[in-house]
Amino acid sequence: MAQKAYSGPAGTAIIILTLLVCSALIVAPVCAATQYLGGAPSFSAEVGGVNEFLPGEDATISILVKNSGINRVKQVDRGTIEPEDLPNTAKFVTIGLASDNGAIIIKTDPQMVGDITGSGNAVTVQFKAKISSNATVGEYQLPLTIQYKYPRVIDQEKADVFEFTYNDEEVTLPVTIRIKPQVKVEVLEAVPDRIAVGSEGYINLKIKNTGMENGQNAVVKLLRNGNSPIVPTDSTVFIGDFPSGGTVECRYKVSVSQDATSQSYPVDVAVSYTNREGSIVTSSSETVGIPVNAKPVFTIISPVAEVPRGTSSTIDIQYRNDGSVTVYSAQVRITPHDPVTIADNMGFLGDIEPGETVVASYEVAVDSDADPVVYTFDSNIRYRDTLGTSHESDTIPVQVAVISADSGSLTMPVIAGCIIAIILICAAFLLYRKRQESR
Repeated sequence: MAQKAYSGPAGTAIIILTLLVCSALIVAPVCAATQYLGGAPSFSAEVGGVNEFLPGEDATISILVKNSGINRVKQVDRGTIEPEDLPNTAKFVTIGLASDNGAIIIKTDPQMVGDITGSGNAVTVQFKAKISSNATVGEYQLPLTIQYKYPRVIDQEKADVFEFTYNDEEVTLPVTIRIKPQVKVEVLEAVPDRIAVGSEGYINLKIKNTGMENGQNAVVKLLRNGNSPIVPTDSTVFIGDFPSGGTVECRYKVSVSQDATSQSYPVDVAVSYTNREGSIVTSSSETVGIPVNAKPVFTIISPVAEVPRGTSSTIDIQYRNDGSVTVYSAQVRITPHDPVTIADNMGFLGDIEPGETVVASYEVAVDSDADPVVYTFDSNIRYRDTLGTSHESDTIPVQVAVISADSGSLTMPVIAGCIIAIILICAAFLLYRKRQESR
């Protein structure tokens, strides 16, 4: 008997229903989700790159932070929704470095680095730090704090609902850095050798190595401090070995700018040397103040010279060094003008110590028709400093009073008349006493 084939609307409906059932059987396994049960982030930290620093150094500390957390249990065909984050993922991570002593000062605030997935993924963070110049040699452990969130494992209770929740966590890990030995400069003495504004001179230094390092092939450097008016012209002195605790004396030539004043100005002192590892390094600098004397000032202390008009005479002008330093090979020059002439307007004064007075003599001639007034003339003193550099003083006014020739010729008769009058008065008094005694 032949089998009857499906045909018509009933047959079509049966075919469609069969296809839907097969499709459901194919898709259903795909909807099953994989879930991880157990696991959490696990952090480690270490200094990346240089971990040795010198006292007084501005340091950058690079730290490698690694998440080695793994997911311990994996469950397949559990629920219908895949979780967005794995249990070993650290989310919203913030990393901060601190110091519990004054030897190391951390200048960078905690940093947000985002998410760090597990299984060995890592990030590098950098922190600015200042190593104290008083830091002792040795190892220092700095606390590194890591704050983050990680997913909490929760069973899916409904086929279309999954709850995402997170644990808050904070871990602190030790990070080790090392302070290396270094030559440390301490200035015991800084003695200027007659340094004045606008001149050159010497600075004598006595320094000590108070560090733990023995410097080899050491060079002591005198450095300008910022815009200080003291500028070293001979800035380096080779001293050879500079052991820990050793002292050395150095001498440097410096110049002082014209815009300086009488006060102390800073200079820096540092030592460049070869350390125990064979590397050439430079110590932290130490700043020391150097007193600067004012520019030499000269004052005229002699009275105003008087010269009758129509005559010639020699006048003496007394100059006093009111400065703080000795001047050498000083010469004075006066600039005459009508109606007064000076035969030789140059005078040699020699070396003048502070507070010392010297005399310059000038042959002055006054015209006969000169007005009887006080005339002012400019004078300048050219001198050398302690290094032989030539300088010129500020203008020093010299005054000469021109007087009438008549007042000069009447001077002697008046004086003679006064003397005769005194003699007559004395004789009359003695004669009067004798007459009184004879009665």
